[in-house]
Amino acid sequence: MSQTTFRALGDPTRRAILTMLADQDMTIGDVSDQFDMTRAAVKKHLTVLEAGHLITVRAQGRERYNALNPDGFAPIRDWLSFFDHFWDDRLANLKDVLEKEDPS
Repeated sequence: MSQTTFRALGDPTRRAILTMLADQDMTIGDVSDQFDMTRAAVKKHLTVLEAGHLITVRAQGRERYNALNPDGFAPIRDWLSFFDHFWDDRLANLKDVLEKEDPS
């Protein structure tokens, strides 16, 4: 998994942009209208998200549309799922403890 993906997710503005792109594809102007920052600043955030493979960009006429790339999240999901057994074991242990303490 790429460090650029984690870097892209590390910023709250970029996470907010991803949430917006989950609803619809947007131009830089569409995104910048949602924030109190310049188009250049928004473009930098979008560039980081694209480098992290979390969004794709397509040209349509003079506009560039940014779209969420669901496949870009697969490496993150796969990496996190490695730790599922950690939680499964702990939750099973907690369940056992709670059942032993239950007086009914």
